[in-house]
Amino acid sequence: MTKYTPEDLNKLGVGALPGLIGIDFTSVTPELLQARTPVRPELLAPNGYLHAGTVVSIADTLCGYGTIINLPEGSTGFTTIELKSNFLGTAREGAVLCEARPVHRGRTTQVWDADVTNEDTGRKIATFRCTQMVLWPKP
Repeated sequence: MTKYTPEDLNKLGVGALPGLIGIDFTSVTPELLQARTPVRPELLAPNGYLHAGTVVSIADTLCGYGTIINLPEGSTGFTTIELKSNFLGTAREGAVLCEARPVHRGRTTQVWDADVTNEDTGRKIATFRCTQMVLWPKP
């Protein structure tokens, strides 16, 4: 496993969706990734609440980056094969926090859980689970 810092992961997102959303990694270990994302008007649905797609993108980014830093030696990458979210709340302003943890880190799949919370209230906005398939070079 290669050692990554929050700054390394923030740089990965520049010019891509994580950077556009404004995901700011604050802590990174193979067992836990944490990030903060300010809520801005561009991230809201037309009804004025945080867009579900924004929440999924934040959680998926943390889980995906967690997979990157936990890829087995010799693998070439990964692809998402399943994801699920349950929405429990929302935010209209302030910021949201996200934490992602591995449930399973195998040679062929990884399973990750993430929770997104409202920074101001501490209430959970969503819980998220995804399964990643580890990719290997063709023989």
